[in-house]
Amino acid sequence: MSATPESAGSAAVYRRLLRYAWPHRGVYLLGVLGMLMYSASQGVIIRCVQLFLQGDNALLRRHPEQLLLQLPLAVVGLFVLRGLGDYMSNYFPGWVGRKVISALRGELFAHYLRLPTAYYDRESAAAMLSRLTYNTEFLAQAVTNAMTVLIRDSITILGLVGYIFYLNWQLAATALLVAPLIAALIRSVNRRFRRYSTRIQNSVGDVTRVTKEALEGHRVVKVFNAQEHLNAAFAVVNEQNRRTNMRLISASASSNPIVQLIASLGLAGVMLVAGHQVLSGHIPISEVLVFLVALLLIPEPLKRLLAVAGPLQQGIAAGASVFAELDAAPEPAGGTRPLRRARGDVEFRNVGFTYDADKGAVLHDVSFHVPAGNTVAIVGRSGSGKSTLMSLLPRFYDAGPGAVLIDGIDIREYPLHELRAQISLVSQDVVLFNDTIAANIRFGAADADDAAVEAAAHAAHVMEFAVDLPEGLRTMVGDRGMLLSGGQRQRIAIARALLRNTPILILDEATSALDTASERHIQAAIEQLVKNRTTFVIAHRLSTIENADRILVMREGEIAESGTHAELLARGGLYAQLHRLQFAE
Repeated sequence: MSATPESAGSAAVYRRLLRYAWPHRGVYLLGVLGMLMYSASQGVIIRCVQLFLQGDNALLRRHPEQLLLQLPLAVVGLFVLRGLGDYMSNYFPGWVGRKVISALRGELFAHYLRLPTAYYDRESAAAMLSRLTYNTEFLAQAVTNAMTVLIRDSITILGLVGYIFYLNWQLAATALLVAPLIAALIRSVNRRFRRYSTRIQNSVGDVTRVTKEALEGHRVVKVFNAQEHLNAAFAVVNEQNRRTNMRLISASASSNPIVQLIASLGLAGVMLVAGHQVLSGHIPISEVLVFLVALLLIPEPLKRLLAVAGPLQQGIAAGASVFAELDAAPEPAGGTRPLRRARGDVEFRNVGFTYDADKGAVLHDVSFHVPAGNTVAIVGRSGSGKSTLMSLLPRFYDAGPGAVLIDGIDIREYPLHELRAQISLVSQDVVLFNDTIAANIRFGAADADDAAVEAAAHAAHVMEFAVDLPEGLRTMVGDRGMLLSGGQRQRIAIARALLRNTPILILDEATSALDTASERHIQAAIEQLVKNRTTFVIAHRLSTIENADRILVMREGEIAESGTHAELLARGGLYAQLHRLQFAE
């Protein structure tokens, strides 16, 4: 019978998962040895029972003193070996499992960093976080606990089945008549577990998403008194998670009673056949008792096998989601043309761009040239395409029609990491990491020494507030820099760009979070920053770009006007209109 697509897919996921465990196979084999020791102890126990019951307790009558001395020692020794096997069967697979999870998490995190910006646009960060943390834990269950139980109890069941056939093949065959029913039940349970596990992992992603949004937007939540709204939203996803988990629990809880009922049919058949054999004198009652002891030891490992179906299928479902993420195409590596340090000559040549074909193009046939060292300001109303245009330069997105060139070469010909090594970004939404001020300035320039960091901090006027902090530049900035003001965060971002010393600079509303006094303080730093660099300034405050070498005015994805501040004012067009509106305000 051919495998179904679902089972074939599960097998492929598990084979891929086992490839991560293969380098540690030696350690895992120690765990398998422990499983064999544990399983063998079951057979020894039955053999002891058999020796006592057969021959009218002959062993006890022939060697009473010797037996009374050796039996307690044998029992203790047996359970010491059994305990050692139990420990080995759990510890060594567990060690391998944590190694696998560590490797998978490292690979997934590294892959996240290589994914294109467009992937982040359409995928929830909370769902990605859930896969990295929650889903990978289920993989650990599949590699360790589930596989341990699967191997150990399968060996135990096979050993017991072999032993009951050795004792009495007719009774054993009778008992195994119910095996196809149990196998069918296990297949059904596995399918249900896999289906519910996928739904649970998706629902956990929803719980994480709502929670992340509430925690990150806590100020907005408070000021809009939106606690009840978010409580209601969380209650919906939380209830969905609870109901899906209850379906999984129901499937697990119902499987054991059904197996026991099926097993009771087999036991009833054995007792019926055994009764006839005893009454007809074919076998003694002691042999039936030994057989029943061995037979009654089978349901317990069988129960554990059924119980482990849940974690195993959860692991397979989690593996499918993790591997789907790992299979997502990363950013292109770029070309092979080396780029050590660019002059900074930039050209946009007939550039168009579309996020979504259904919504139409965002940029239309944009062309302009910026000589090395010049400053170009890009202005326009919200949604005119300013930020999208600048996203094409570091290849967050690739131009559709047309090309972006640096030093006369299409940027797609350069290796991506070398291209981005030419560009620094200071944006309105400053990204700081939960580290020291110095570490955030050094970000992207790990080889910079303390003197260079301090010089950049002085140039960006960071030291003006850092000297008043308890630990100066070694002060922690908090999660996303929330222990600092908006202006302080942007000064750190400017210091970071100064330290990196790239030939191309993008300032995206770099002074928007500064009050007038702070803006005056760091205007000189920005002037120092743009010196001898090709600079692109996205600005709403037109007073900050009056000295730009050229100003581009965007409207609906096109360059509506181009010229200096004075030229555009004299022209009396869109720029002059925007200028009048701002100064009228």
